[in-house]
Amino acid sequence: MRISTKGRYALRLMLDIAINGSEEPVRLKDTAKRQSISVKYLEQIIASLVRCGFVKSIRGPQGGYRLVKKPEEYTVGMILRQAEGSMIPVACLENDAADCERQSGCVTLRIWKELDEAIRGVLDKYTLADLVAWQRQAD
Repeated sequence: MRISTKGRYALRLMLDIAINGSEEPVRLKDTAKRQSISVKYLEQIIASLVRCGFVKSIRGPQGGYRLVKKPEEYTVGMILRQAEGSMIPVACLENDAADCERQSGCVTLRIWKELDEAIRGVLDKYTLADLVAWQRQAD
């Protein structure tokens, strides 16, 4: 499994909004500069984050973006699944392996299930608030 640039940038964007959006909305051009990501790419990512209800748009000259919820209410997994889609390592797990005709004799299914649990365990263990704290420690 490989996390795409879109997924990594979505996480960085959410982190930037969490860190910098407590007083005023965060403008994409400011995030682009801080994160060294093009504004055009961030515009694509922010549109999907607004559509799914993770962030809200504030219009006007002092406008920008804010998180809808508190940082501790977003897991890394939630953000990556929004940007990437399913994080399931193999297609046969998509529907609990019910559609796979080899399910009953598949010895590798156990590995794929364990890998899926491990991925979810890590991605859903950490929140945006954890990342904010780690970033502040690093600064």
